[in-house]
Amino acid sequence: MKLFDGITYMHEHVTIDLSGIKKDLDCRLDTLEDTIEEFKQLKKKGVANILDVTNRGMGRNIEYALKVQEQSGINIIFSTGYYKEPFLPEEVYNFSEEELKMVMVKEIVEGLESTGVKAEVIGEIGTSKDMITPIERKLLISGAKAQEETGKPLSTHTTLGTLGLEQIDILKSNGANLNKVIIGHVDLSGDIDYILKLIDKGVYVAFDTIGKVNYMPEERRLQMLREICNRGLSNRVVMSMDITRKTHLKVRGGLGYSYLLDKFIPFIKENGIAERDIENMLINNAKDIFK
Repeated sequence: MKLFDGITYMHEHVTIDLSGIKKDLDCRLDTLEDTIEEFKQLKKKGVANILDVTNRGMGRNIEYALKVQEQSGINIIFSTGYYKEPFLPEEVYNFSEEELKMVMVKEIVEGLESTGVKAEVIGEIGTSKDMITPIERKLLISGAKAQEETGKPLSTHTTLGTLGLEQIDILKSNGANLNKVIIGHVDLSGDIDYILKLIDKGVYVAFDTIGKVNYMPEERRLQMLREICNRGLSNRVVMSMDITRKTHLKVRGGLGYSYLLDKFIPFIKENGIAERDIENMLINNAKDIFK
C-alpha cells in the first residue's frame, strides 16, 4: 500500500466505543461533525494519513470513518484484529487460533463488513498490565500468523508500555516479521533502556500517547526521544496521540488531534531534536512500514 505524501499519525481512533465495559459514555467517540472539523485542520497542517486501529469489538464503524475520510480529505487506513481483555467480542472465546487468523486474513483479502474497504493493518492487538492472559496470547499468535500469511504490518497495544519484549517473543516464535511490527504506547513506560531493547529486537516503537501528561510528562518523552535520536535510531519511531474520548477533542475542551503538531513538535525542536529525525518519525518511517 502506498501512503499519501505527508505526515502519518500511526495510532488513532476515528471512532471507538469502549463505553459499555468502562461504564462511561465519554469513551464512545461518535462525534462525527467535530471529528471531521478536526481532521480538516489536520489536513491543512500536512497530515495525509491516519491509521485507525479501532478493530473488532471496539466499536469499529467503517461507514462512519469513510464519511470522515471523504469530507476531510485525509486517507484513513483501516485495521483488523482484536484488542485486549475485557474488550473482546464473544467470538474470540469460541474460535480457535486458526479461525481467528482466518477472520483477520479475510478482512485483509476480501474487505471489511461488506464495504469493499480492505484492512491494511493487523491491530491493535493488546496485552494487559504486567500480564498476558491466555486469550491475549491466543490473539497475538493468531495475529502473527495472519501477518505471516498476508505480509501486513502488525500494531500492538501495551498497557502503560509493559510487556513489549514478551509480545515480541510470542510474535516472532509464531512467524511474524518484526520489521513490520509496531509496539504501541512505549512512551508510557518512561524507561529508555527498555525502549532501546525493543528497538534492538528489530521492531518499530510508537510514541503514540503524546499529550497524555497525566500518565507521562512531555519532558520525559523528550528525554527518551533525545537519547533515541542521539543513537541514530529515529528511523524506528512512529508518533500519534491515541484520541479515544469525546473530551479529548479540542471543541470539547481537550488537546485535540493537532496538539502533536501544534505543541509537541515545536517543543522537541526547541530542545534539540533535529528536523531530519522529526521527518523520520512523522513521515519516512510510516512509508517504510507500508512499503
